[in-house]
Amino acid sequence: MRQTISKIQELKNAGEKITMLTAYDYSTARLVDDAGVHLILVGDSLGMVVLGYDSTVPVSMDEMLHHIRAVVRGARMALVVGDMPFMSYQASVEDAMRNAGRLLQQGGCQAVKLEGGVVMAETTRRIVNCGIPVMGHIGLTPQSIHQLGGHRVQGKTTDAAKRLLEDALALEQAGAFAIVLELVPVQLAKLITGKLRIPTIGIGAGPFCDGQVLVINDMLGLFTDFVPKHTKQYAKLASAMKNAISEYCADVKTGAFPSAEHGVSIDNSLLQDL
Repeated sequence: MRQTISKIQELKNAGEKITMLTAYDYSTARLVDDAGVHLILVGDSLGMVVLGYDSTVPVSMDEMLHHIRAVVRGARMALVVGDMPFMSYQASVEDAMRNAGRLLQQGGCQAVKLEGGVVMAETTRRIVNCGIPVMGHIGLTPQSIHQLGGHRVQGKTTDAAKRLLEDALALEQAGAFAIVLELVPVQLAKLITGKLRIPTIGIGAGPFCDGQVLVINDMLGLFTDFVPKHTKQYAKLASAMKNAISEYCADVKTGAFPSAEHGVSIDNSLLQDL
C-alpha cells in the first residue's frame, strides 16, 4: 500500500526517521521504491542534473509534468511529491491552485512542494483547502538563488533564525504536512523540529530533522559538475559507467561484441532461394 501523509506523520510521532530521495525517471523510481524509501521527490533539481540548466529557474511546468508522470509509473509504494517550478505559484494564489491541480491531475503525484515561508502561507492554505497535500521548503530556496546570492547557509544570525522559525510555524498553521529545511544550521534545525508537530526533512541541516532527503544523482556519484558539501556519496557510478562505455566501444571496434550468443541464428537452407 502506498505511503500517505498520515503515515508520514505517524513516523514522526513514533520517533522513526523518514527517508526521501529524488527520482526523475521510471527506472530510477522503481529502484528507489523497491529499496523502501518513504517519499520520492520529483525535484526541479532535474533542471540541473538531468536537463543541464545552470539553476532550477528555467524548469517549466511541462518539463515537471513529463518527469512526474514517469516517476509515478515506477513508484508503487512511496508517496510521490512533485516540485512546483519557478513562477508556477508565485504570481497569484489562483495560478498556484491551478498548477498544483495539474501536477496531481495530469502528473499523478500525491503531493506538491513549494518554496517560501510566511509569504507562501496563504497560498499553501488555499492549495491544502483544495484537497492537495503541500510540503513546504525553507532555508536555502534554490528558486531564489539569485536573490540569496548563491548556495549559502541560511539562518546564521538571530534575526534570520527567528524568521525561519516564523516561516516554519506559518507553514504548519497553513496546513503543510511536512517542511524541507535546506542548508540550515544544525542547532536551528533541531529547534524548529522540536517546535513543529509536522515532520521536518533535512538537506544539509544536520541529524536532528525527522527525515533526510538527497538528490539521487549526487548520492550515487552520477552528477560530476560539483558535489555539494552536505552530500554523502554512497557510490561513484559515473566512473563505473565511463569504464563500461569505454569497454563497449573497444569491443565493437575489435569485433568482440556482438558475438554469436548476442544474436539469433536460423538454418542457412532457409536463405538458399533468396
